[in-house]
Amino acid sequence: EPSSVRDGLRRAMHSPPLVALAQEDRSTAEIVLAEILNNIAEHAYSAGEGPIRLWLGWAEGRLSCRIEDEGLPMPGGSPPVGRPPRPEDLAEGGFGWHLIRSLAADLAYERARGVNRLCFTLPAEQSVG
Repeated sequence: EPSSVRDGLRRAMHSPPLVALAQEDRSTAEIVLAEILNNIAEHAYSAGEGPIRLWLGWAEGRLSCRIEDEGLPMPGGSPPVGRPPRPEDLAEGGFGWHLIRSLAADLAYERARGVNRLCFTLPAEQSVG
């Protein structure tokens, strides 16, 4: 549910390695993670609730992310293309996958044994001082 996603995102943003990133990189990570987590809650778990697992790692110059859930698979077995929608065609939302694909690199999705796994990296630097 949305409140659980917000709580989980808030905890992640105050934990390593996100807390140590430069502010601009933290903001980018927050946008991408919020979009993905909300998509999982809205689409993968549209018929109920379930766990979302998040792993984050930092290596020189990038944040590595892996997110898993046990919800419905992505339609067509891959993330949406993420073309920018026409604003006049939208009541609300619809920019999520365009944002994700614009900000993230190395995006990979797989479904195995009832688990969705989405991996990606974000360019990132640790804050100085």
